[in-house]
Amino acid sequence: MRLHRLELEGFGPFRERQVVDFDAFAGDGIFLIAGRTGAGKSSILDGVCFALYGGVPRYDGGEKRLRSDHCDPEDRTEVVLDFALGDARWRLTRAPEYERPKRRGGGFTTEGARAQLDEFVEGEWVGRASGPREVGLALDDVLGLTQQQFLQVILLAQNRFARFLLARNDERQALLRTLFGTRTYEDYQDALDARRKAAEAAVASEMSAVELLLDEAERLVAAGEALDPADEEPGDAEASSRSGEEDVPAEPAPTSAPMGITERIDAVARAAGLARARADALAAARDAAEAARAAVEGSHTALLTLHERVTKRGRARAAVTALEADASAVDADRVALRRAEDAEALRASLEAADRATAALIAAQVAEQAARADWAAAGGDVDAGADELRSTAEELTGDLAVWSVAAERERTLTELDQRLSALTARADGLVAAVSELDERRRAVPARLEALDAALRDVTAVAGTLASARARVAETEAGRAAAEDAARRAEEQREAESRHAASSAAAAAAASAVADLLRRRLADHAGELAEELVAGEACAVCGSLEHPAPAVRTDEPVTDAELTAAESAKDAATAADRAAGDAARAARTAHAEAAARAGGQSPERWEEAAVAALEALAVAERAERDRDRLRTERDAIVALDAEAEAERTGLAAELAAAREEIAAVGEQAAAAASAVTEARGSFETVAERMAAAERHRRAANQLIAALEDVAARGEAARAADADRDARLADAVFADAGEASAALRPADERARLDERIRSHEASLAAQRALLLDLEVELSGVGEDLPDRAESERILAEARAAARRAVDAAAHAEQTTTALRSLVTRARAAHEGIADVAAEAAAVARLANTVAGRAPNTRRMTLETFVLAAELEEIVAAANLRLEEMSAGRYRLQHSDARASRNGASGLGIEVMDAYTGQARPAQSLSGGETFLASLALALGLAEVVTSRAGGIRLDTLFIDEGFGSLDAETLDIAMTTLDALRQGGRIVGVISHVEAMKEQLPAQLTVVAGSHGPSVIQQDAVVPQTA
Repeated sequence: MRLHRLELEGFGPFRERQVVDFDAFAGDGIFLIAGRTGAGKSSILDGVCFALYGGVPRYDGGEKRLRSDHCDPEDRTEVVLDFALGDARWRLTRAPEYERPKRRGGGFTTEGARAQLDEFVEGEWVGRASGPREVGLALDDVLGLTQQQFLQVILLAQNRFARFLLARNDERQALLRTLFGTRTYEDYQDALDARRKAAEAAVASEMSAVELLLDEAERLVAAGEALDPADEEPGDAEASSRSGEEDVPAEPAPTSAPMGITERIDAVARAAGLARARADALAAARDAAEAARAAVEGSHTALLTLHERVTKRGRARAAVTALEADASAVDADRVALRRAEDAEALRASLEAADRATAALIAAQVAEQAARADWAAAGGDVDAGADELRSTAEELTGDLAVWSVAAERERTLTELDQRLSALTARADGLVAAVSELDERRRAVPARLEALDAALRDVTAVAGTLASARARVAETEAGRAAAEDAARRAEEQREAESRHAASSAAAAAAASAVADLLRRRLADHAGELAEELVAGEACAVCGSLEHPAPAVRTDEPVTDAELTAAESAKDAATAADRAAGDAARAARTAHAEAAARAGGQSPERWEEAAVAALEALAVAERAERDRDRLRTERDAIVALDAEAEAERTGLAAELAAAREEIAAVGEQAAAAASAVTEARGSFETVAERMAAAERHRRAANQLIAALEDVAARGEAARAADADRDARLADAVFADAGEASAALRPADERARLDERIRSHEASLAAQRALLLDLEVELSGVGEDLPDRAESERILAEARAAARRAVDAAAHAEQTTTALRSLVTRARAAHEGIADVAAEAAAVARLANTVAGRAPNTRRMTLETFVLAAELEEIVAAANLRLEEMSAGRYRLQHSDARASRNGASGLGIEVMDAYTGQARPAQSLSGGETFLASLALALGLAEVVTSRAGGIRLDTLFIDEGFGSLDAETLDIAMTTLDALRQGGRIVGVISHVEAMKEQLPAQLTVVAGSHGPSVIQQDAVVPQTA
């Protein structure tokens, strides 16, 4: 795992966005995070841990305190971490929950915690998860380390990186399992344990199967003993003696002493032999019982047949007697049928005479009713047909005259209704004209109000163009302010690079000057070597040489001086380029700030909101103006339409009044004619209805008189025809003939009953004759059938018991033999299964840390112990050097107490005493060195394992202050060696000696009363 870049904003002591470029330290491999106490050095590691896990290493549950106290309410808090893991590169963006001002209105609102995980794929960032929960779940798969494991292996925070050294075996096992991916060995252990349980269960199952087989066999033996012949009923004993069954010897009773599996199998085998003999004896008894049953069944069948034939003969005798007793009734039916057939020839004339008489009576009744109606209509009761016809003709003429008056009477009603409708319409037209006039009176005031409103909204709508221009202006200002903020960051970076390049140029110039001073000093020594006592100096001409210069041990060569001059020129050129870049950045920032008018993006955002609100007001006023204009035009058009409508209504009112006058004249003329035609009635229609009823009664009475005459003639003709036909018949009169008549279905029933009686009597007489011949000499006294049935039931029961006993004995014998065979085979196969189960159990218990494993080490612990030995060996390469050979770590596989995990212990071997001591007994400085060595050894071993987690970035937070100068040098030498393989090590310390030894630095500078800032690659002197 390698960290590339960290960005902190509004986090801890940092208010403005701070950027840490870890890749910049790739060349050095080790860098110092420096700064005075409380400046925020550890907050950089807090940011890394918060980005990865949403928490900080120094305290738990403090996410709400991560927001910088220097932040204004509108400032945001955010951490961005760019890191690589394997071939994948990831970017984490995370923000804690904090309070911010509401965007609208006053007060504050809670900004929820945010998290975003992106992956760099084919040149662009692709989102993989969003939200704290989803990002956490995704990181579980990506990182493979929990927060506590991360703090023990990568981010060695204050008071935490010694935990691996001082941890319990269980805690150390959990970390090593994750780092080395050894959970599969635990799966092997579980699989072997499952095989052990399965093998033991198989042995138990096999033994249980044998015992179940023997239990079943013994149960069968006991059931056979319960069927001893002495316990049979007397009938069963007699059947057994009749069938010739011999006594079967009983099986030996089981002893009370427990027997082994083999003894039980042998006992069951002996019982199976005895059961075979019993089965053979019962089979012979079964055959004898079956033969006796068949003989009894034949005798009983013959007796049943004889009883049936005698019973049938008795039934035939009774039937003949009964049929002969019904002969007189059948003869009566023959006479009734013959008279009914004779009367059927007279049915038509009889029924015709009856119908004619009935019709005459009905006509006479109708005549009486018609005469009553005529009297009710006011007619003469004694009037004849001629008088009735004269009255009807007179009424017909009157009705023709009155019908004209009735038509005018109906017209008069319609005229009255029309007159009322016209009057109502005229009244409605008058009301409509009045309503229109009333509505139109409100139009001038409404138009005046609309004109006033139009003047107001037109004035506001006129600001629309300026409002749009203001919105564009604020958008440009906000873009410029954002550009200015970006330019300010670029300016700070450029000035930082300029300061670094200036320092480098000054250092290069100082190096050249130092080389020149050394070069001059060396030249003086060279000249001094050429001086001779008494001879003049080539430089000053003196003959005396009291203090000649001495040449240096390391003379400066021309190549060194040339290289230094080249380095100075390059540094000077780089400083000049950095200065130009800084000036260009300042100019670009000044221009952007000028375009922004010196305002921040937030202020421009507020101005943009106000401009958008003003634009919305102007646009709303423009819409209102258009709406009011449309409304005014609609009112003017509606008023014009109302005026035209009023003119039309007035014309309709005049026409209606003229029509009312004409209809009134027509109604008066019709009323005069109707009054004359009414007479004493209320209406002409009532007078016509009364006349119509009088005429209808006369006509009905005329028709009734005519119908009575016609029906009387028809009745006399029908009676004459009936009497003529009766004279030739066998009946004395019409009554006797009518009484002899029968319906067709009754005649059919009489004929069927006569024929059926004749057929039944002939059949029964023939059957009786046959049975009398067949049973001649056989009386009614026959052998008892119940006794025969009893004898048959006993024979059948005896046969059934014999069959059941033989079948049960055969089944028991077969089952016993099968159970013995299966029990022997199963018992012989248990030995192999038991041996395999014992081997599997021993292996599973050993792998799981159970007996016979005396160390109580599981397979996974054994593998991890080997890894821990390598970690300890790698740690000792540094610890022996850092402790001047006094201390060495050693792996301990001693058994842990209280059922703890064994095999992962760590002890410290003290060379001064020659004794091993627990890690907890070391002093603070010794614990730091041992923990550092162990952490570095752990990182190296993990990195060397294929498929493990590669640890390319390591942080160490404090602890160096507890070391003396010599030990600190040793520790620094150890840390310096970590750079091999591309690893980057970050060290947090305030020790001055470390600042001198580590040129690559991140310096956290705290203002006297303000937030901290991070400066990279330069040591900034601390202010008081």
